[in-house]
Amino acid sequence: MTTRFHLVRHGPTHAKCMVGWTDIPADLSDHKRLAKLTDTLPQDALVISSDLSRASATADSIVGHRNRLPHSHALREMNFGTWEMRSWAEIDADTPEQIRAFWDTPGDIAPPKGESWNMLCTRVNHQMDYLAQTYAGADIIVVGHFGQILCQIQRAGGLTAIQAFSHKIDNLSVSQISHDKGTWDLHHINQIL
Repeated sequence: MTTRFHLVRHGPTHAKCMVGWTDIPADLSDHKRLAKLTDTLPQDALVISSDLSRASATADSIVGHRNRLPHSHALREMNFGTWEMRSWAEIDADTPEQIRAFWDTPGDIAPPKGESWNMLCTRVNHQMDYLAQTYAGADIIVVGHFGQILCQIQRAGGLTAIQAFSHKIDNLSVSQISHDKGTWDLHHINQIL
């Protein structure tokens, strides 16, 4: 049974810094685009989101008559630790080698008191595996974050982290992956509906 995932990135926050677990709201004023998402995504899909308000409020705005699953802590963005809410320039001034290594060789390097790319992938993969098994054969709309979506694109597409990082994930875009008999497949990346 094929389970289809529609990965929606939350509405824009307009932040110009590293935003991971900091709970800042999304700008959901683009009612036309939200209505298009609501109308275009499968009407019988289940809807789940990260528990951060920018994702949960976006999910609430597109749920329509669909069944809403409880928010999931496991679907959060990467935890940027002490880099949270700081700009690249600020972090680069303090720890230039560490931030460059973090982006240039994603894997086990983590921000101080934060998560590495591999830690994010493990956390999100576990939750996505649970959803694929629990709701096998369903369409599932997952409203989440840039890193959370990219790690699933990496897995479903058999990509390296660097290859995954090369993809743009716009706010309110949809990326599609599927799961069937233990295999993940990548279908679409960063569709603007």
